[in-house]
Amino acid sequence: METLSVSELFVSIQGESLAAGRLCAFVRLAGCNLRCVYCDTNYAWDADAGRAMAVDDVAAWVSGSGVPLVEITGGEPLLQPAVYPLMETLIGRGLEVLLETNGHVDARGVPERVTRIIDVKTPGSGMAEGDYLVNLPSLRENDQIKFVLTDRSDYDWAKEVLAAHPELGRVSAILFSPAFETLPPRDLAGWIIADRLPVRFQLQLHKYVWGPEERGV
Repeated sequence: METLSVSELFVSIQGESLAAGRLCAFVRLAGCNLRCVYCDTNYAWDADAGRAMAVDDVAAWVSGSGVPLVEITGGEPLLQPAVYPLMETLIGRGLEVLLETNGHVDARGVPERVTRIIDVKTPGSGMAEGDYLVNLPSLRENDQIKFVLTDRSDYDWAKEVLAAHPELGRVSAILFSPAFETLPPRDLAGWIIADRLPVRFQLQLHKYVWGPEERGV
C-alpha cells in the first residue's frame, strides 16, 4: 500500500495563484529540501513529523470534502513518490488539481492535467543557489510561475530572469508576490506599473484574512 507523510488536510479559501479566492481543499505533505528564510510552513519541513496515510485515504478525504478544487502542497510534495498516484487518483475522480512545487525538483512526471505552480526562488529567499531553473525546458501552457520578492534587488533579479528566459512566456501566468510583512505591496505594485511589466501581482490573501501564524487556512 502506497503511503504519504501528511502534515495537514484542510479546506479554506485559496490565497494565491490564478485560483485565488476560490474554495479549495488542501493536502499539505511533510518534508522539504529547502529552507527559505520567509517560509510560513516550517512545521512541514520534516518528513518524519507528518502522519502516514494511504494514498486512497487521502483521496477519500479530498472527495469527502465536497470541494472540486484541490491543491497539493508542502513542504515539497514531489519528494514523495506516492504523490504521483495521488494526483492520478484525484484526476480520475474529476477533480481540478493544483500542485505547488519549490522549483528545485524535476516536475516532468506530473500529469499534464495537473496545474503546476512552480516557484522560482530569488536571492532574498536564501535558496537561489542550485538548479532553480530545472523545469524551464518542460514548461507547459497551464503552468504558473511564482516569484516571492523580498526587496527591490529581488525584483530586479526576477526581471533579469524573465528577460533571459523568454520560454517563461509560454505559461498561463507569471506571479509576482511580495513577501508578507517584508516588502510593502504598494512598492511592488508601483515598480510593476512603472516598468509596464507583464506579470500578475498577487497577495497571499489567507495571511490578510487570518494572519500569518494561523494554520489550516
